Amino acid sequence: MSTPSAAPAPGPAASPASGPVPARADSHDVIRVHGARENNLQDVSVELPKRRLTVFTGVSGSGKSSLVFGTVAAESQRLINETYSAFVQGFMPTLARPDVDLLDGLTTAIIVDRERIGANPRSTLGTVTDVHAMLRILFSRFGQPHVGSAQAFSFNTPTVRASGAIAVERGAKRAEKVSFEQIGGMCPRCEGMGSVTDFDLTALYDDSKSLEEGALTVPGYTMDGWYGRIFRGAGFFPADRPIRDFTAKQLHALLHHEPVRIKVEGINVTYEGLIPKIQKSFLAKDVDAMQPHVRAFVERAVTFTTCPDCDGTRLNEGARSSRIAGKNIADVCAMQITDLAQWVRGLDEPGVAPLLTALRDALDAFVEIGLGYLSLDRPSGTLSGGEAQRTKMVRHLGSALTDVTYVFDEPTVGLHPHDVARMNDLLLRLRDKGNTVLVVEHKPEAIAIADHVVDLGPGAGTAGGRVVYEGTVEGLRTADTLTGRHLGYRATLKPEVRTPTGALEIRGASTHNLRDVDVDVPTGVLVVVTGVAGSGKSSLIHGALAKREGVVTIDQTAIRGSRRSNPATYTGLLEPVRKAFAKANGVKPALFSANSEGACPVCNGAGVIYTDLAMMAGVATTCEVCEGRRFQASVLEYHLGGKDVAEVLAMPAADAATYFAEGESRVPAALAIAQRLVDVGLGYVTLGQPLTTLSGGERQRLRLATHLGEKGGVYVLDEPTTGLHLADVANLLGLLDRLVDAGRSVIVIEHHQAVMAHADWIVDLGPGAGHDGGRVVFEGTPADLVAARSTLTGQHLADYVGAPA
Repeated sequence: MSTPSAAPAPGPAASPASGPVPARADSHDVIRVHGARENNLQDVSVELPKRRLTVFTGVSGSGKSSLVFGTVAAESQRLINETYSAFVQGFMPTLARPDVDLLDGLTTAIIVDRERIGANPRSTLGTVTDVHAMLRILFSRFGQPHVGSAQAFSFNTPTVRASGAIAVERGAKRAEKVSFEQIGGMCPRCEGMGSVTDFDLTALYDDSKSLEEGALTVPGYTMDGWYGRIFRGAGFFPADRPIRDFTAKQLHALLHHEPVRIKVEGINVTYEGLIPKIQKSFLAKDVDAMQPHVRAFVERAVTFTTCPDCDGTRLNEGARSSRIAGKNIADVCAMQITDLAQWVRGLDEPGVAPLLTALRDALDAFVEIGLGYLSLDRPSGTLSGGEAQRTKMVRHLGSALTDVTYVFDEPTVGLHPHDVARMNDLLLRLRDKGNTVLVVEHKPEAIAIADHVVDLGPGAGTAGGRVVYEGTVEGLRTADTLTGRHLGYRATLKPEVRTPTGALEIRGASTHNLRDVDVDVPTGVLVVVTGVAGSGKSSLIHGALAKREGVVTIDQTAIRGSRRSNPATYTGLLEPVRKAFAKANGVKPALFSANSEGACPVCNGAGVIYTDLAMMAGVATTCEVCEGRRFQASVLEYHLGGKDVAEVLAMPAADAATYFAEGESRVPAALAIAQRLVDVGLGYVTLGQPLTTLSGGERQRLRLATHLGEKGGVYVLDEPTTGLHLADVANLLGLLDRLVDAGRSVIVIEHHQAVMAHADWIVDLGPGAGHDGGRVVFEGTPADLVAARSTLTGQHLADYVGAPA
């Protein structure tokens, strides 16, 4: 009987010459994705190297965001959430598992996207970072005269004083008098907002009408709903009498009454005057984050003026009286961050040495990341998408965490070519600390630093969703993909430029850092306004031109659509389609809305059923009754041009343009909107695709398509190349040319050299950022700018077009 051979002894068996065998833990060096099908991904499988910088590129809509954000980052966050207790998970958003067969080797993902930082008017650049808190501690310790704790320098903390009696039981019960005091820094006049509001009463109501007749012109305040019941049941004024006939007491009750509990139809409700109600419901949010019709009302009815008591600093007199080295905390927060960093370096307080070190590091990070031109009192809602993203980066630069996956969405957005190299250095620093860096990017300068490239395509929408190249940057340059062919592409200067038809005069512009700028912006041509980030481009155009009559402004404000919103509803295309279906079939238009009478009764027109699994992630399943088509079966029996409404919403915009152009299905209003979607490069997007599945670049171009339908002689576009692939930029330039050739003036705020080269006229601001900018350093044609090379923009544009030195 043979004896079994002995099992090998544990441990490395290699000879000393071959070196030790790597530990098994070191073998997990890739993130494996197999069978990803999120959104338009078509069974994508990739292996992403850890502790390397991987760039994802491809045309807009090819599936980059679906792979990076919707699959890798989403699953990482979902798994992290599951590590918390069931009680804590109940307070966290439920994240569904991405549609993927296998995800292996994930690490903690930190998403640094371009979403704006909140919409709270009390939020500033200093409060969203730790810098303002550190300054408050510094002033509470060393400010002279001493006014209180760190709360005494917070414009979000009011001063509160109270006194009274409390019952104390020590043997026998007895009452003791106590007093309470909290010293805050909030200005009592403006409540820490920095501005006071004044209402134009004629914009709130029509005094010739009664409330019953619809006198109120405030959005949402109709007599049909609860507001009508409250106004009728309050008893403070007659709802059937014209407001001009109200007594002074009745008018005061309508406009200024303090909150009071009343009973209406047997239900306890709170009645409050119109003006305090508007202040709480509308003015508690950043104006720029409001819905368009609400924003229009606020701009029409409310005047914001600097608070006379605090002079806009938001702080009370006590907080402003305490100083360090001759400056109070309001002075410090108003300083440009580059100057503030120098001021902090001049402080020598051994008692708070660690605090000063942390403060210097944080301010240096702002400067290093290219935001040194900002000030800490800048409202966070006014930051651009690129500035918001870089602000989020500040907190990660000094982090002690390693082996983290950082996910960036176009970090070079809003950066002048001069600043892109600095951003590249920051990304490489994060990688070199031992982190995995995943970047969605289009710019060749940013793609060039990648250790690994994943190119998706070959097209967009259903024509994309596949990996067409994976490897090194050098391999991409020779690859036969759209990105590979365009990576070395360089636009050329136009041999001839258009002749202006007139000029828009700007005189004495001094918004933010502008220095009394006088400039004539030519009309009837394509004008590009450029300059380094923070040089004053947006201040000049948005501050001096955007609100003029006949000017259509298309900025970077994000579209926050629900999963019920889609391109057809957002652009208004669905309205003429519903009417056309109703007219062709002799029924009501409401039947052809998935949010109204035509909705599937089981899924309520959502197309999917969301099942809440309590402490587990919710599950979305396609509705078995309507099979995801969102409409009742009876509605789908009605046709227009041989198609039902669900089939129309499933069509890509390019196909829809053909469908609406001729025959029984000819709908000119819908055709015009569908054609605009094609013009901005969204021909592949289906009309019924939920807005939540669109990438940031797609949403911006959807917004562009919507505004192109507005009547105006001057179009102002703020960085329209955001989210655009190199191949799509040519399509955008063609669209801009068509606008100009149709007799419109187009003004583009842009850093992309291809757009600069294509311009008829360039206005370059600088020479630097913040107080080092704010001046016009060049006006003229692109050829003159390249020939002169007198500015940073001129030098980079000359290198881009390959002009001889």
